[in-house]
Amino acid sequence: MIIIPAVDIKQGKCVRLLQGRMEDTTLYSDNPVSMAKKWEVCGAELIHVIDLDGAFAKQVENFQTIQDILSNIKVPIQVGGGIRDLKTIEMYVEAGVSKVIIGSVALYDPELVKEACKNFQGQIVVGIDARNGMVAVEGWSKTSKTRAVDLAKEFESCGVAAINFTDIHRDGMQTGPNIEETAALAEAVSIPIVASGGVSTIEDIKNLLRVENKGVTGVITGRALYEGTLDLKEAIRISK
Repeated sequence: MIIIPAVDIKQGKCVRLLQGRMEDTTLYSDNPVSMAKKWEVCGAELIHVIDLDGAFAKQVENFQTIQDILSNIKVPIQVGGGIRDLKTIEMYVEAGVSKVIIGSVALYDPELVKEACKNFQGQIVVGIDARNGMVAVEGWSKTSKTRAVDLAKEFESCGVAAINFTDIHRDGMQTGPNIEETAALAEAVSIPIVASGGVSTIEDIKNLLRVENKGVTGVITGRALYEGTLDLKEAIRISK
């Protein structure tokens, strides 16, 4: 299982949100590049970078900061937030981004995901965020009538590299990931599932490792690293 540290960018700074609410922001660093470099030094094999402003504006807002990260580290990054068309995906891929995350638009325009998978093989990740099992979109401000598992099944055979699955109620709360729902989603599809939301301590990593055989191949963690309740080096060590 791969441990993926998160660098969330708001107005060029590294922050974390509680349950996706922009008004519940904690500032952790004025320099997202330095945070990405810190996680690289700790042994991260992939870094999760989100353009939070872009997620809400529905367009890329922090491209320069993401370019700066790419210029200063050697570890691959995956980027999400405000990605709504093939042109934006191409821009990120040409900039050197390893994987591009398609979020809200995956619900509205699943054909875009399928087309992107054809054009950028192995580089497209779908972000599925759920509230009580239902897909949430628009920076989590709206909850759809589509079940997360049904949306995941939509992309079963189109070449999606992974699905980042977030339980919104757990995100940023450090209450432990939703192991049961994450495992159920992994069992329902053949696409690798990356867990997100709620990780607090090394025990949460150990609990996720117990469902790795069901198809949970990674975990994204942010606040726990920044608050110091989870040591990235230790998490990577036990996950090997």
